[in-house]
Amino acid sequence: MEVQEERLRYHEVIDGKLRIRIDTRADLLRSKYGVYGHATVELCHWSKSALSGGPSCYKYKFYGAPVGGSHRCVEFGPVGMTCSNRCVYCWRPTDSFDTLSPREEEVMDPEELLNGVMAERRRLLSGYFGHPEGRKRIKEALEPTHFAISLSGEPTLYPKLAGLIRLIKSMPNTRSIFVVTNGEHPEAVEKLAEENALPTQLYLSCNAPNKQLFNKINVPVMKGEGAWEAWLKTLDMLPKLNTRTVVRITLIKGWNTEPEHIPEFAELMRRGSPHFIEVKSYMHLGHSIYRLSRDNMLSHDEVKEWAMKLLKEVGDMYEYMDEDANSRIVVLQNRKRRVDRWIEKPASSPSYSQ
Repeated sequence: MEVQEERLRYHEVIDGKLRIRIDTRADLLRSKYGVYGHATVELCHWSKSALSGGPSCYKYKFYGAPVGGSHRCVEFGPVGMTCSNRCVYCWRPTDSFDTLSPREEEVMDPEELLNGVMAERRRLLSGYFGHPEGRKRIKEALEPTHFAISLSGEPTLYPKLAGLIRLIKSMPNTRSIFVVTNGEHPEAVEKLAEENALPTQLYLSCNAPNKQLFNKINVPVMKGEGAWEAWLKTLDMLPKLNTRTVVRITLIKGWNTEPEHIPEFAELMRRGSPHFIEVKSYMHLGHSIYRLSRDNMLSHDEVKEWAMKLLKEVGDMYEYMDEDANSRIVVLQNRKRRVDRWIEKPASSPSYSQ
């Protein structure tokens, strides 16, 4: 799917190279992001928690990633502030992103991008050298085991993503790479498969069970025919991909949680047959508070009740695997296409959010 280029609000092209505008960069820096060229990086809540000796995120509890804890995670976006959606629940620090499809000659090569991201991450970590617990974990944090390509914007719009993933895989401490996609660019996912550059775990966002709700919740740039059909094409690719796959369903109370939607969601899950289904509540954070209310969040009990109804609807294809109340999430595991839940099983009882 080709995304129509709009006027650049957050980016500029200098000497043929794309970069985030200086004023936008300043706004991101005030929001505790790191910015390098057109890439963004951040220390999430759970990374900061783990650095201070606290718990890691639910991905550590569910899958053992990042190996060693959340302080060893690099969460970044290769083309920050660029997306093909205007999702109503997005918490990112803008109400809308630029929608260009960057050309190869406009973007940084993987080596430059990764070096810049890592330098910005080191800057963000610098404040923890004086923390009593941080001193113990900062060395590990500077040797990350996990890369989450999922921060700001749609990562598959970066035309050199395959090379970036191969580069990260070649690093000596790398144990896992997660990529989160909106699924509207199936040709990019196909390219990853063809070039032997699939991540350890591919996440496909699923916020709607039908085209009408898809357009209402995702607000895709391509209206009418195109976005929903492209998403379905990505969904149909999941059983064929030689990697772990997850469909993450974000529930928004009053938007996509009605009982009549559950059979439709179940049909999509049977069709895509991902290894895992994460059912998670929308969280009333960031810029989403200007579009949705706190009442649109579900309690963890409501999330679990909905997930159990979905489980019943998909029959014996899935089973309950785990949950995390603090993050309001339940995960189901595919019984027919079972893979070991652990990317690397923690040596002892994991410290995670609960």
